[in-house]
Amino acid sequence: MKIGIAGAGFMGMTHAAGWAATAAQMTGIVAETVEEATPLASQYGVKVFSEFAAMLPEVDVVDICTPTHLHYEMVLQAAAVHKAIVCEKPLARTVAQAQEMVATCRQAGVPLLVAHVVRYFPEYALAKAAVSDGRIGRLGVIRLQRGSYRPKKPVGNWFLDDAKSGGLMLDLMIHDFDYARWIAGEVSSVFAKKVTTGHPEAPVDYGLAILRHTSGALSHIAGAWAYPPPTFRTSLEIFGDAGLIQFDSAETAPILNLIRAQGDAPDVALPSSPVSESPYTTQIKEFYAALRGERPARIKAGDGLAAVQIAEAAIQSAHTGQPVTLEPLAEVNQ
Repeated sequence: MKIGIAGAGFMGMTHAAGWAATAAQMTGIVAETVEEATPLASQYGVKVFSEFAAMLPEVDVVDICTPTHLHYEMVLQAAAVHKAIVCEKPLARTVAQAQEMVATCRQAGVPLLVAHVVRYFPEYALAKAAVSDGRIGRLGVIRLQRGSYRPKKPVGNWFLDDAKSGGLMLDLMIHDFDYARWIAGEVSSVFAKKVTTGHPEAPVDYGLAILRHTSGALSHIAGAWAYPPPTFRTSLEIFGDAGLIQFDSAETAPILNLIRAQGDAPDVALPSSPVSESPYTTQIKEFYAALRGERPARIKAGDGLAAVQIAEAAIQSAHTGQPVTLEPLAEVNQ
């Protein structure tokens, strides 16, 4: 299996390390410029391609790690020549683009795997398993928080151009939109607020979204580009009628606690297993196995589309001040 990576930034480097941990053969790297691609290509001894189209004939799988606004064209281009596709989150800049991408790949008969890596973090995966096993009873409320520093790069930084990145809610909070849906099921409505404040030369962004799930559960999701670098923090609380799951990355020794509510039963600790590899590598290994037909990946193309739909609804709600009802998308569950 020959792999070609599009994008040589942080995510391109991270995915390359993941592929290097499999038996797949990395064949080439393409980036905005040859100069940008060269260091990563040299590290792994692979070819630098000057254009995405030139790389396609020489690979079986394309791994798209480019800025969000470039995903749409690259996925369609790869699907047209029947290449399997791994695409970083968010799948697309808009729901309309994501729908077309999913439909096109399905019609072409090519896999489309969307890299929502939070599903592969051991604490988050363990929490999902505990909920699925009924360890905390009927699910009621989920609280998820994710905060980091505001991306700071030279002029022209695509992260800070909402037309390209979608801003805080699409780029950062989509992690937890996907996770909440994975835990609690389909989302029927979204109500959100977003605030940008601080000095004009160093603004900070805050976002809050409330998701109502068709199961009756509620998810409260907060995101922030507000911390000083290199701070990055996440936390979760998952409440059921028989217990509570908590995790906070800021703890000195972060663990996952399962607290049962009945009577005087003692707390039950579910310590995280020592992390032997990066969750990004775990994700790529699972994608590799899925592409080989050995086992399905825990995320489908439709999941990537659903996450974009939730994020787009949150952006719309924050702009209008009104809740947004989500219409079922046929492509999600096909």
